[in-house]
Amino acid sequence: MDAKLGHDAASMNAILAAQKAAHLRDGAPSAEKRIERIDRCIALLVDNRKAIEDAINEDFGSRSREATAFTDIAGSIGPLKHARDHLKKWMRPEKRKTTPAILGLFGAKAEVHFQPKGVVGVISPWNFPINLTFAPLAGVLAAGNRAMIKPSEFTPATSALMAQMFGGAFSQEEIAVITGGPEVGQTFTSLPFDHIIFTGATSIARHVMKAAAENLVPLTLELGGKSPVVIGQSADLSTAAARVMFGKTLNAGQICLAPDYVLAPRDKVDSFVAEAQGAVKKMFPTIKDNPDYTAIVAQRHYDRIMGYVEDARAKGARIIEIKPDDEDLTQQEHRKIAPTLIIDPTDDMKVMQEEIFGPVLPVKTYGKLDEALDYINSHDRPLGLYYFGDDAAEQEKVLTSTTSGGVSVNDVIMHVAQEELPFGGVGPAGMGSYHGVDGFREFSHRKAIFSQIKKDIGPLQMLRPPYGAGIRKYLDSQMKR
Repeated sequence: MDAKLGHDAASMNAILAAQKAAHLRDGAPSAEKRIERIDRCIALLVDNRKAIEDAINEDFGSRSREATAFTDIAGSIGPLKHARDHLKKWMRPEKRKTTPAILGLFGAKAEVHFQPKGVVGVISPWNFPINLTFAPLAGVLAAGNRAMIKPSEFTPATSALMAQMFGGAFSQEEIAVITGGPEVGQTFTSLPFDHIIFTGATSIARHVMKAAAENLVPLTLELGGKSPVVIGQSADLSTAAARVMFGKTLNAGQICLAPDYVLAPRDKVDSFVAEAQGAVKKMFPTIKDNPDYTAIVAQRHYDRIMGYVEDARAKGARIIEIKPDDEDLTQQEHRKIAPTLIIDPTDDMKVMQEEIFGPVLPVKTYGKLDEALDYINSHDRPLGLYYFGDDAAEQEKVLTSTTSGGVSVNDVIMHVAQEELPFGGVGPAGMGSYHGVDGFREFSHRKAIFSQIKKDIGPLQMLRPPYGAGIRKYLDSQMKR
């Protein structure tokens, strides 16, 4: 069907059936075939750079080419190249020890083979529509799978471009893009894939998980939550503020790993606020017509974020809008929101109850570190956690006393860029992980293979009736503390 018109259940089922049949027909692809498919993805990104930048700018209303090139394009090429360059090593069978060990001495073998699962459904979000499609594909293709992709309807120009890009470089038996709205998405999640990776909101993930459960489809869920920043007593406030505000203003905070709130020592809050204001002024001398500052993707998200600010204001929080040029943003072509600090928010404010996904940063205070850790632990486990400081003991306490999907120390977000580290959430922030070898394994079936010794010698014979002294002696040797 025409990508612009979306897909119906029959067409989606037909594509899935064709991909599954091709997987059975062709078997597990060779390392060379996997590399060739990954290279085709890299070529799509390189050759369509301008078109991607144009499409994402159109979808957001205002998003700089540099931001898109950095986060979506280069941020996808890196993982693809990493998978391409390492997949031969990843594909090797993994040797394990036999149980009991004596079988290994006689020639028995225990191994784990990594087998493609088959067809993986990739459901990508709107905030980084290219990266959160292609980065998972690095692991999906490295593991030898085929893929069906459902991009977000909130970035229609980018979704249509991806349908065109993949359609020109891959057969539908290899990779297919399924476009359409919520109804299409609902049908997509109910298909009997061999695995689904979903990136998006926790509320939507609950529906995805329910639909996948009907077919017992395994899931990787990359969600979000309220990722905290802990400013330690030993933190360099200038560096901390610069890095926190960069993370909060990158893509206008529309990032699942964006710092969601700051916990700062009570006697350092004013200094942190001053440094944060200075950091924003340095990055964004102006906001309204600055192409480096990203707009909010849609009016409903703009209204939601502004509602958080007004709710906090009405409930007594101190609001600091960082507008270096003192611009009036009430009249503007796009949906830009100035970086906004909410000082001393309370838990009855909506901004502390929901993931913000915008350039608004609550700043809470604490007296002792235990207060900050207790606050974090009294809420859902976050996707990311960030600690700033040079105190090794304090850092260790933060890391061991909290649970989060991942951590960046003395920075925010950047652990997601480490291809040698698994990326994933915990609890409401997600399940499963990918990137690098962890992605290869996530999208592979780890098949256990035991090869028994060929000769039917004594240790094996004694396991069969009639039972005698040999088996009794062996059992007695095992039943000890």
